[in-house]
Amino acid sequence: MITGMQIRAARAALGWSAAVLAKRSGVALRTIARLEDNNAVPPSRANTLMEIEKVFIEAGVEFIGTPEDRPGIRVTIGGTRDLG
Repeated sequence: MITGMQIRAARAALGWSAAVLAKRSGVALRTIARLEDNNAVPPSRANTLMEIEKVFIEAGVEFIGTPEDRPGIRVTIGGTRDLG
């Protein structure tokens, strides 16, 4: 599972607003804000986090580490990156 910190980092790396992520993932903007407010794995339905993760992966973000051990991201520069 991805963490709230990884969601914030991925959005920042892609230059996306929370509204862009909400639109692309189909997850409510309010839910995005709630998820990002947690540095660990946020309490949520697994499919909500998986949908957000899928959108980021398609945009060139790779999630690395585990929630307990150095969670982070890597971004493919130039590949499928789309700024919104």
